[in-house]
Amino acid sequence: MRHHSMLLGVALTALLSAPAFAETIEIGIGHQSTVTNTVPGGIILEKLGLLEKHLPHDGKYKDVDYKVVYQDYTSGPPITNQMLAGKLAFGVMGDYPLIVNGAKFEASGNAETRLIAITGYNLKGTGNGIVVPVASEVFALSDLKGKTISTPVGSAAWGMTLKALRDAGLSDDVRIQNQAPPVGVASIAQGKVDAHADFCPWSEVMEFRGTGRKIFDGSEADIPTFHGTVVLKAFADKYPELVQAYVDATMEAQDWIAKDPVVAATKVSEWTGIEKEVLYLYFSNGGISTFEPTLKAQWVDALKYDHDLLAKETKLTPLDFSRWVDPSFVKAAYKAQGKDYDAAVKSVVSSKPGAPGLKPAEIWIDGAGITSFDSIKAMTDAAKAAKADKKTVFATYVYDHASGLKLFGKVAFFVEGKDGALTAFMKKGDAEAFARSSGGKMVGWEAIAS
Repeated sequence: MRHHSMLLGVALTALLSAPAFAETIEIGIGHQSTVTNTVPGGIILEKLGLLEKHLPHDGKYKDVDYKVVYQDYTSGPPITNQMLAGKLAFGVMGDYPLIVNGAKFEASGNAETRLIAITGYNLKGTGNGIVVPVASEVFALSDLKGKTISTPVGSAAWGMTLKALRDAGLSDDVRIQNQAPPVGVASIAQGKVDAHADFCPWSEVMEFRGTGRKIFDGSEADIPTFHGTVVLKAFADKYPELVQAYVDATMEAQDWIAKDPVVAATKVSEWTGIEKEVLYLYFSNGGISTFEPTLKAQWVDALKYDHDLLAKETKLTPLDFSRWVDPSFVKAAYKAQGKDYDAAVKSVVSSKPGAPGLKPAEIWIDGAGITSFDSIKAMTDAAKAAKADKKTVFATYVYDHASGLKLFGKVAFFVEGKDGALTAFMKKGDAEAFARSSGGKMVGWEAIAS
């Protein structure tokens, strides 16, 4: 009996002297690696280990082990479903899915989310677009009358499509079909659908691959497009320091893109399979996206507009924006870095023709990087020289004269003036009108760059 008592005493002493089991906090992040505006909130954090860099290891987190789990999706709705199931704390998604996320949680009555940061934006709505097969005879939205357009229903591109068709008086004349991005991209390549509307960067992917041609840019709908991060309110209430770490990491990822867009485009391409030339079109100075986290009044106004549209189309439940939008974490990050949040939230980048500091054309040559030119003609001469020297031209970039939108040189419509100067356009109709008014002539990419 004494022997058993001794054994029990030894076991008890060992148990009491053993270190306590460290608490493990799982941080689930739902993101979309192939959606350009979301990359600072997901894939870049994962691949560069930025969240781990910012997670706290002192105070109440002194003995904590972190388990960071990244779940990658092609659209936002599945992320909301996983958050509703309690499997993800953070979700990175576009404007329309963000609204649905907030409203669904609010309607559930037992949990809510908070919109805490923007990952990327375009003020005018570029990033969404409508594309047709390259051989199509459709060159304008009006040409889609009596035809079918596919789009991921519930996405930002779907919302843009509804508004564009309504504004053009075509709502009853164009059939909308639900197709996920990979299916729509394949359908355009195979000529199986009249048109496909999608979000960033799929329009430009189709253009770059030579399978599709953009006939409508989201900027024509004139509603901002952006992506951002929502977090479970319960998670934020329990672990505000971890939410702060996530926002800090996102802002570091945004700075990483801005510091060297070529490196960022090349690395993100390796991680996602989206072509580096397409990513540079978004990441570069004067490019489609601006990666900045502040929650601007314009975004809240756009979200309210989008909510009204969704409420009419899908009977979406109400959303209390004053509760849902929470800029406190971004404000804290700005304060910690000595930056002026109020100034940043009022500053909005917009594509404008002839924006100061932007040269009108660029070329990306293998081994030589990006070179900027003072004229499109100088760039096309460089493209010809590179071809003669058997150098690989990854891509060329110009700006649409009508909107200031950056686009691939090979997909633009050009007008050659009497003096030989070249002017670029995204849309054939705009180029034709400019040619008539200026006395210039339409020229194709092959003619001027080969």
